[in-house]
Amino acid sequence: MSNLERAKEILSEGGYTCVICSSVDTQTSTMRGVAPLLKWLDEGRNLSEYSAADKVVGKGAAYLYVLLEIKELYAVVISRPAYDTLKKYSIQVTYTTMTEAVRNRDNTGFCPIETAVKDIGNPKDALTAIKRKIEDMKK
Repeated sequence: MSNLERAKEILSEGGYTCVICSSVDTQTSTMRGVAPLLKWLDEGRNLSEYSAADKVVGKGAAYLYVLLEIKELYAVVISRPAYDTLKKYSIQVTYTTMTEAVRNRDNTGFCPIETAVKDIGNPKDALTAIKRKIEDMKK
């Protein structure tokens, strides 16, 4: 079984929001949104040997996966801008459902993280915008 297949299987069975697998390690998370990706970035993780499976991937998460150097990704739901971003950085992507934009948790509008990076064209600026948006949301 490939790392991606294993990550997908664990995601579908375990109630996780995000799973990353390499040939020697598996990490799971139940944290919502981009929180697990930010945690792995803060830990200085390089995930270049990892495959990921994620429930929802918007453009913000896509940029974080780029910074983490993930090899390949499966998303249950992915936005068109996220897909395009991952492809731009040569990350293999498969998905179940593609949408034009990720909705917020209340389904009353668009995801604030996706909105924060809507017009951003590179991962470093996206990380700055994501962190700023999260701080604003905590206020």
